[in-house]
Amino acid sequence: MNKFLKCASMLLALAMIFTAAGCKSQDSVDSEDEIIKTPEQQIEENKNITDDQVNLVQFEEVPDGAQVARIETSMGEIVAVLYPEEAPKAVENFVALAKSGYYTGLSVHRVISNYLIQSGDPTGTGTGGESSFKDESGNPVGFEGEYSLNMWNFKGALGMVPNADGLNGSQFYMIVNSALEQETLDKMEEANFPQKVIDKYKEVGGAPWMDGKYTVFAQVVEGLEILDEIAAVAVDENKVPEEDVIITQITIDTY
Repeated sequence: MNKFLKCASMLLALAMIFTAAGCKSQDSVDSEDEIIKTPEQQIEENKNITDDQVNLVQFEEVPDGAQVARIETSMGEIVAVLYPEEAPKAVENFVALAKSGYYTGLSVHRVISNYLIQSGDPTGTGTGGESSFKDESGNPVGFEGEYSLNMWNFKGALGMVPNADGLNGSQFYMIVNSALEQETLDKMEEANFPQKVIDKYKEVGGAPWMDGKYTVFAQVVEGLEILDEIAAVAVDENKVPEEDVIITQITIDTY
Protein backbone atom coordinates (compact mmCIF):
# COMPACT_ATOMS: atom_id res chain seq x y z
CA MET A 1 0.00 0.00 0.00
CA ASN A 2 1.17 3.55 -0.76
CA LYS A 3 2.93 5.04 2.26
CA PHE A 4 0.64 8.03 2.53
CA LEU A 5 -2.51 5.99 1.95
CA LYS A 6 -1.48 3.59 4.66
CA CYS A 7 -0.68 6.39 7.09
CA ALA A 8 -3.87 8.23 6.18
CA SER A 9 -5.91 5.14 6.89
CA MET A 10 -4.32 4.69 10.29
CA LEU A 11 -4.51 8.36 11.18
CA LEU A 12 -8.12 8.63 10.13
CA ALA A 13 -8.84 5.65 12.32
CA LEU A 14 -7.40 7.66 15.19
CA ALA A 15 -9.09 10.89 14.17
CA MET A 16 -12.53 9.33 14.07
CA ILE A 17 -12.47 9.10 17.86
CA PHE A 18 -12.68 12.90 18.00
CA THR A 19 -15.40 15.21 16.86
CA ALA A 20 -13.73 17.80 14.66
CA ALA A 21 -12.44 21.02 16.16
CA GLY A 22 -10.86 22.55 13.12
CA CYS A 23 -10.23 25.83 11.32
CA LYS A 24 -12.77 28.50 10.58
CA SER A 25 -14.52 29.43 7.34
CA GLN A 26 -12.83 27.07 4.91
CA ASP A 27 -13.33 24.15 7.30
CA SER A 28 -15.17 25.84 10.12
CA VAL A 29 -15.40 24.73 13.73
CA ASP A 30 -15.26 27.36 16.45
CA SER A 31 -15.34 25.09 19.47
CA GLU A 32 -12.24 23.64 21.06
CA ASP A 33 -14.21 20.96 22.86
CA GLU A 34 -12.70 17.51 22.52
CA ILE A 35 -15.61 15.08 22.57
CA ILE A 36 -14.14 11.67 21.89
CA LYS A 37 -15.92 8.70 20.37
CA THR A 38 -14.57 5.25 21.15
CA PRO A 39 -16.42 2.71 18.98
CA GLU A 40 -15.05 -0.76 19.52
CA GLN A 41 -14.14 -1.27 15.89
CA GLN A 42 -12.08 1.90 15.78
CA ILE A 43 -10.31 1.01 19.03
CA GLU A 44 -9.37 -2.37 17.59
CA GLU A 45 -7.96 -0.71 14.45
CA ASN A 46 -5.91 1.68 16.54
CA LYS A 47 -4.27 -1.27 18.26
CA ASN A 48 -2.49 -1.95 14.96
CA ILE A 49 -0.47 1.26 15.34
CA THR A 50 2.59 0.47 17.41
CA ASP A 51 5.14 2.83 18.93
CA ASP A 52 7.86 1.54 16.61
CA GLN A 53 5.84 2.80 13.62
CA VAL A 54 5.95 6.34 14.99
CA ASN A 55 8.99 8.62 14.89
CA LEU A 56 8.43 11.98 16.56
CA VAL A 57 10.55 13.83 14.01
CA GLN A 58 9.11 17.18 15.14
CA PHE A 59 11.17 16.91 18.31
CA GLU A 60 14.36 15.39 16.98
CA GLU A 61 17.50 17.52 16.87
CA VAL A 62 17.35 19.71 13.79
CA PRO A 63 20.16 18.69 11.44
CA ASP A 64 22.44 21.28 9.90
CA GLY A 65 21.13 22.34 6.54
CA ALA A 66 17.50 21.50 7.29
CA GLN A 67 15.03 23.66 5.40
CA VAL A 68 13.26 26.20 7.59
CA ALA A 69 10.71 28.97 7.20
CA ARG A 70 11.51 32.23 8.95
CA ILE A 71 8.09 33.76 9.58
CA GLU A 72 8.57 37.41 10.38
CA THR A 73 5.53 39.00 12.00
CA SER A 74 4.73 42.42 13.41
CA MET A 75 5.22 40.84 16.85
CA GLY A 76 8.48 39.00 16.20
CA GLU A 77 10.05 36.11 14.29
CA ILE A 78 9.00 32.46 14.33
CA VAL A 79 11.26 29.78 12.83
CA ALA A 80 9.75 26.49 11.72
CA VAL A 81 11.45 23.37 10.35
CA LEU A 82 9.85 22.00 7.18
CA TYR A 83 9.40 18.26 6.63
CA PRO A 84 9.25 17.53 2.88
CA GLU A 85 9.70 13.79 3.43
CA GLU A 86 6.50 13.67 5.48
CA ALA A 87 4.35 16.18 3.55
CA PRO A 88 6.04 16.85 0.18
CA LYS A 89 3.19 18.68 -1.56
CA ALA A 90 2.41 20.87 1.43
CA VAL A 91 6.05 21.88 1.81
CA GLU A 92 6.49 22.48 -1.92
CA ASN A 93 3.37 24.66 -1.92
CA PHE A 94 4.34 26.64 1.17
CA VAL A 95 7.87 27.24 -0.07
CA ALA A 96 6.69 28.37 -3.51
CA LEU A 97 4.14 30.77 -2.05
CA ALA A 98 6.65 32.16 0.45
CA LYS A 99 9.32 32.70 -2.21
CA SER A 100 6.83 34.46 -4.46
CA GLY A 101 5.97 36.92 -1.69
CA TYR A 102 2.40 35.64 -1.49
CA TYR A 103 2.32 35.76 2.31
CA THR A 104 3.94 39.19 2.66
CA GLY A 105 1.58 41.64 4.33
CA LEU A 106 -1.14 39.11 5.15
CA SER A 107 -2.84 39.21 8.51
CA VAL A 108 -3.30 36.63 11.20
CA HIS A 109 -7.05 36.55 10.67
CA ARG A 110 -8.03 34.16 13.44
CA VAL A 111 -6.75 33.64 16.98
CA ILE A 112 -8.14 31.20 19.54
CA SER A 113 -6.15 31.21 22.75
CA ASN A 114 -5.22 27.73 23.97
CA TYR A 115 -5.88 26.37 20.50
CA LEU A 116 -4.44 27.91 17.30
CA ILE A 117 -3.73 30.95 15.16
CA GLN A 118 -4.51 31.07 11.44
CA SER A 119 -3.18 33.04 8.46
CA GLY A 120 -2.43 32.77 4.74
CA ASP A 121 -5.61 34.29 3.31
CA PRO A 122 -5.18 37.38 1.09
CA THR A 123 -8.79 38.38 1.77
CA GLY A 124 -8.25 38.30 5.53
CA THR A 125 -11.63 36.62 5.96
CA GLY A 126 -10.73 32.95 6.16
CA THR A 127 -12.55 32.23 2.91
CA GLY A 128 -9.82 32.89 0.31
CA GLY A 129 -6.39 31.80 -0.80
CA GLU A 130 -4.94 29.70 -3.60
CA SER A 131 -2.25 27.04 -3.82
CA SER A 132 0.88 27.36 -5.93
CA PHE A 133 -0.16 24.41 -8.10
CA LYS A 134 -1.78 24.98 -11.50
CA ASP A 135 -3.92 22.90 -13.84
CA GLU A 136 -3.28 22.56 -17.57
CA SER A 137 -4.95 25.92 -18.18
CA GLY A 138 -2.79 27.65 -15.60
CA ASN A 139 -5.54 27.98 -13.01
CA PRO A 140 -4.69 27.41 -9.34
CA VAL A 141 -5.76 24.02 -8.01
CA GLY A 142 -5.89 22.76 -4.46
CA PHE A 143 -4.13 19.61 -3.32
CA GLU A 144 -5.17 16.73 -1.15
CA GLY A 145 -4.10 16.16 2.43
CA GLU A 146 -0.94 14.25 3.32
CA TYR A 147 -0.85 12.21 6.49
CA SER A 148 2.11 10.67 8.23
CA LEU A 149 2.34 8.75 11.48
CA ASN A 150 5.40 10.90 12.19
CA MET A 151 3.55 14.24 12.15
CA TRP A 152 1.09 15.27 14.87
CA ASN A 153 -0.67 18.44 16.01
CA PHE A 154 1.60 19.14 18.95
CA LYS A 155 2.06 22.70 20.16
CA GLY A 156 4.09 24.56 17.53
CA ALA A 157 2.88 22.41 14.62
CA LEU A 158 2.08 24.12 11.31
CA GLY A 159 -0.69 22.62 9.23
CA MET A 160 -2.75 23.34 6.15
CA VAL A 161 -6.34 24.62 6.28
CA PRO A 162 -8.46 22.84 3.65
CA ASN A 163 -11.32 24.46 1.79
CA ALA A 164 -14.92 23.25 1.70
CA ASP A 165 -13.94 20.59 -0.85
CA GLY A 166 -11.23 19.25 1.44
CA LEU A 167 -8.39 20.59 -0.72
CA ASN A 168 -5.49 22.69 0.57
CA GLY A 169 -4.59 26.13 -0.76
CA SER A 170 -2.57 28.82 0.99
CA GLN A 171 -4.10 29.04 4.46
CA PHE A 172 -2.20 27.54 7.36
CA TYR A 173 -2.47 27.31 11.14
CA MET A 174 -0.06 27.10 14.07
CA ILE A 175 -1.02 25.20 17.22
CA VAL A 176 -0.68 27.19 20.46
CA ASN A 177 -2.39 24.96 23.02
CA SER A 178 0.07 24.26 25.84
CA ALA A 179 -1.77 21.65 27.87
CA LEU A 180 -4.42 18.96 27.57
CA GLU A 181 -6.93 18.07 30.23
CA GLN A 182 -6.41 14.72 31.91
CA GLU A 183 -9.80 13.60 30.63
CA THR A 184 -8.60 14.03 27.06
CA LEU A 185 -5.38 12.12 27.74
CA ASP A 186 -7.36 9.34 29.42
CA LYS A 187 -9.66 9.03 26.43
CA MET A 188 -6.65 8.92 24.12
CA GLU A 189 -5.43 5.97 26.19
CA GLU A 190 -8.82 4.29 25.87
CA ALA A 191 -8.72 4.79 22.11
CA ASN A 192 -5.26 3.22 21.80
CA PHE A 193 -3.27 6.22 20.61
CA PRO A 194 0.43 5.27 20.46
CA GLN A 195 1.84 5.73 23.95
CA LYS A 196 4.77 7.87 22.82
CA VAL A 197 2.28 10.22 21.14
CA ILE A 198 0.17 10.47 24.30
CA ASP A 199 3.29 11.12 26.38
CA LYS A 200 4.45 13.90 24.05
CA TYR A 201 1.01 15.54 24.04
CA LYS A 202 1.08 15.41 27.83
CA GLU A 203 4.51 17.04 27.82
CA VAL A 204 4.05 19.82 25.26
CA GLY A 205 0.31 20.19 24.60
CA GLY A 206 -1.42 20.39 21.25
CA ALA A 207 -4.67 19.55 19.47
CA PRO A 208 -4.95 15.77 18.97
CA TRP A 209 -8.54 16.09 17.72
CA MET A 210 -7.05 17.49 14.49
CA ASP A 211 -4.80 14.49 13.82
CA GLY A 212 -5.60 12.69 10.59
CA LYS A 213 -7.82 15.53 9.38
CA TYR A 214 -5.28 18.26 8.65
CA THR A 215 -1.86 18.09 6.98
CA VAL A 216 0.99 18.88 9.39
CA PHE A 217 4.11 19.95 7.50
CA ALA A 218 6.35 21.95 9.87
CA GLN A 219 7.23 22.53 13.52
CA VAL A 220 8.25 25.72 15.33
CA VAL A 221 11.77 25.46 16.77
CA GLU A 222 12.36 29.13 17.60
CA GLY A 223 9.89 31.81 18.63
CA LEU A 224 7.36 29.81 20.64
CA GLU A 225 7.18 32.83 22.94
CA ILE A 226 6.13 34.95 19.95
CA LEU A 227 3.48 32.38 19.14
CA ASP A 228 2.22 32.65 22.74
CA GLU A 229 2.14 36.44 22.52
CA ILE A 230 0.09 36.34 19.32
CA ALA A 231 -2.25 33.81 20.91
CA ALA A 232 -2.85 36.23 23.80
CA VAL A 233 -3.93 39.27 21.75
CA ALA A 234 -7.41 40.70 22.23
CA VAL A 235 -9.92 39.43 19.68
CA ASP A 236 -13.49 40.26 18.72
CA GLU A 237 -16.49 37.92 18.81
CA ASN A 238 -15.29 36.33 15.54
CA LYS A 239 -11.82 35.58 16.93
CA VAL A 240 -10.27 38.29 14.74
CA PRO A 241 -7.48 40.28 16.44
CA GLU A 242 -8.65 43.75 17.45
CA GLU A 243 -5.27 45.11 16.36
CA ASP A 244 -3.69 43.74 13.20
CA VAL A 245 -1.03 41.07 13.50
CA ILE A 246 0.81 41.02 10.18
CA ILE A 247 3.16 38.59 8.44
CA THR A 248 5.77 41.00 7.19
CA GLN A 249 7.69 38.28 5.31
CA ILE A 250 8.35 34.56 5.13
CA THR A 251 11.88 33.62 4.12
CA ILE A 252 12.91 30.07 3.23
CA ASP A 253 16.36 29.36 4.65
CA THR A 254 18.56 26.56 6.00
CA TYR A 255 19.11 25.90 9.69
